[in-house]
Amino acid sequence: MAGPTRLHMTKCREMETRMKSLANVCRDSLLPAAVAGVAVLGTLALAGRRDSRSAIAPINASSHVIWGDDAAQIEQPTLRHTVPGVAINLGAVFWWAFIFRFLFGRVADRGPLPALAAGASTMTLAWLLDYKVLPRRLTPGWELRISDRSLFAALAVMGAGLGLGAILSAARERH
Repeated sequence: MAGPTRLHMTKCREMETRMKSLANVCRDSLLPAAVAGVAVLGTLALAGRRDSRSAIAPINASSHVIWGDDAAQIEQPTLRHTVPGVAINLGAVFWWAFIFRFLFGRVADRGPLPALAAGASTMTLAWLLDYKVLPRRLTPGWELRISDRSLFAALAVMGAGLGLGAILSAARERH
């Protein structure tokens, strides 16, 4: 029985390199996701307090993916709405941090301004996908409880948080 061919070995090495690259992208996404996630949840709470007199309502509204639009009417923390709302928001931010690092990682590594520009680009992609492409049931649900201006602010904070996370990552790697 013949051993692996040279072509097969080359393909295996290419696949291993791609897998390592994806693992690096995931690793490099952690700090930007953490910074952006905390910033987005804080922004949603402030916007919810101002726009609808409930800091938790926009976070609960994200559970509309599971429970329908009535989830946006829940103004107190609950296991049924708040836990999935936080999980959905943090999961989405991690996804966008992955996209940020995958598409714009090299740009973001060039310095603070490119990192912030990469965050803004990612925010724009998030808005396009979440509010122009996906069905309404799969939107973040924020629009059910906060103003358009606050929604833009939350997305802008996410983009800035991704950029800031990349800047902090770069600073940590230098030291």
